Amino acid sequence: METLTIYHNPRCSKSRAALALLQERQVALRIVEYLKDPPSRQQLAALRSQLGLAPAEWIRKGEPAFKAAGLGAHSSEAELLDAMAKDPSLIERPIVVRGARAVVGRPPERVLELLET
Repeated sequence: METLTIYHNPRCSKSRAALALLQERQVALRIVEYLKDPPSRQQLAALRSQLGLAPAEWIRKGEPAFKAAGLGAHSSEAELLDAMAKDPSLIERPIVVRGARAVVGRPPERVLELLET
């Protein structure tokens, strides 16, 4: 199996749980602590395709930065991606990528979907 990429926040219990599930299965992983090494706007656009979800479905609306940026239901996909590129704390976590597919690990067991195939 190819190496999976996990966009990980070690301070998040869901992210730690997803990482543990993958490590227990001895999956080859590339761990990206996205708050220290944030994805570019281009990488976020690629994640949008891999997830098959609109950015509104994987942006953290409860973060203070969401309201501070003036974001809301009216915001376009481009505005949401731009905001996540500017402030990676807005990115839902964890996101795990395998090839052309990705999932948001909420609940953490969702990451196991990428192991099936």
